[in-house]
Amino acid sequence: MKFQSTPYHLDLLKDKDRLSIFYEAISTLNLDSKELAYDLGCGSGILSYFAQEYFDKVISIEMDSKAYNYAKLNLTPFANIEVVNSDVLDFNFNEKADLIICEMLDTALIDEEQVPVINKAREFLKEKGKLIPEAVFNHAQLVNMERDYVHYDDGDSFTKFEVLSNKIKYSEIDFYKEIDSIFEDVIQFKIKEDSKINKVNGLMITTITKLTDNIVSGPTPMSNPPLLIPLDEFDVKPNELVDVKLTYQMGGGIESINLLHI
Repeated sequence: MKFQSTPYHLDLLKDKDRLSIFYEAISTLNLDSKELAYDLGCGSGILSYFAQEYFDKVISIEMDSKAYNYAKLNLTPFANIEVVNSDVLDFNFNEKADLIICEMLDTALIDEEQVPVINKAREFLKEKGKLIPEAVFNHAQLVNMERDYVHYDDGDSFTKFEVLSNKIKYSEIDFYKEIDSIFEDVIQFKIKEDSKINKVNGLMITTITKLTDNIVSGPTPMSNPPLLIPLDEFDVKPNELVDVKLTYQMGGGIESINLLHI
């Protein structure tokens, strides 16, 4: 089936790794009941299309009017899909679901509304219902990078950086539990023994997504690419321990990030 979409959602559709992972998660899900699924922030409707084969009813919610119109067009052939133009935070949920799909994902959940949306929608999940995805794991490393502003490593030749430290898993977000949107912590890194660069000027965050108990995904081109954050430059030596304070708001945008060497 050929999907029509906005330019942004077309890029999402081109990410075959992302699509195959979500299809596998939806199609292999083991549930006692498959009466209703919600697709929150459905975009072009591709994940709703995957879900409609396995659920009696799918309610697809999209706030952006252009994306909604494309989703409505794409999903019209399927009688068991209802497409709604609404902000999920304003939507009147009146049925509990067997599955909630919420792919408002972004690296460390900073620049999308995954956390406020899932905090609201979770109460409309049946007792034995499931979420896709279920959790994310955030890792960080100190780097020396060329650009002096927040940016994503989208795989282009202009994104250049050198990893200087070990990788630390600094947070784990379980979507089945209430999530505090404010993250603040001091992370300690160890400079690599064989590091040939003695100046740190940034931090790289990498997010791993747990879709189901059996399916875990690293970054793909359009799903959680590594995020590079500038830091006031400071000198380091091999094996040195370095403390960095990282603060941000999940759903607050990259402007909420504050990074400090202490």
